[in-house]
Amino acid sequence: MAGSRRGFGIAAAVPAEVTRAAAAEAESLGYDSFWVNDTPQGDGLAALAEAAQVTETIALGVGVIALSRRSPSSIAAQVLGQSGAADVEGDAGTSLPLHRLLLGVGSGAGGPGALARVRDGVQALREALDATIYISALGPKMCHLAGEVADGVLFNWLTPEYARRSVEWVQAGAAKAGRQTPALAAYVRVALGDDAARRLTEEGSRYARIPAYADHFRRMGVAPVDTCIAASSAEAIQEALAAWDGVLDEVVVRAITPHDTVEETLALVRAAAPLRAR
Repeated sequence: MAGSRRGFGIAAAVPAEVTRAAAAEAESLGYDSFWVNDTPQGDGLAALAEAAQVTETIALGVGVIALSRRSPSSIAAQVLGQSGAADVEGDAGTSLPLHRLLLGVGSGAGGPGALARVRDGVQALREALDATIYISALGPKMCHLAGEVADGVLFNWLTPEYARRSVEWVQAGAAKAGRQTPALAAYVRVALGDDAARRLTEEGSRYARIPAYADHFRRMGVAPVDTCIAASSAEAIQEALAAWDGVLDEVVVRAITPHDTVEETLALVRAAAPLRAR
């Protein structure tokens, strides 16, 4: 895993011009993937469709769609561009390039039904789509499941040290199922400048109030900001990202900017660009 691949990620709720500009610049600078999240405020698949219009080769990932909010059939219908088939108000068909799509899903809600929801959801999506499917995993049980059934796993809010432990859980699940270890990736939140760092702290506090993430931070024994990178220069960002080399197959720079403008986002895309692009 030396020299891990690098992706770039933004929020799906940012303006479309930010998505297009960031995706095009990420591709030109040699990033391997471009990711968006998916929330009630921002449709991840619709944002990826914007990115697809201005790119040709970069992988397009959504990390992740909550299966407690979206059914597999509605997700598949939207991916395939079947307008009107989605079961969430406002969703429209998108027609995404399947050969570039990294389709991330997660339970979206904890409790005893979370594992079954993800297992069944992955199976249903495989039957409907020829796409690469990622699972979002925090705890050991979901990591095991990712190893058993997913093409990739997307970690979130963790340190390089804890990522190594999570990888072991995924590998154990894969070995139990007699299959190769899935691709291993993580969102690493990165902020450039003091204003972005303040927003990063606010986002960490918000996640710490979510029970599943609160448990996750307790398991690691760290505060949310300890899993992130807040730096004042491109050189400092590159130095901090180097701590992830060899830990995972891919590190996704999850952008945190003060106001989600084109200028701020492009500055971060360039500051965190793979060194081979320089």
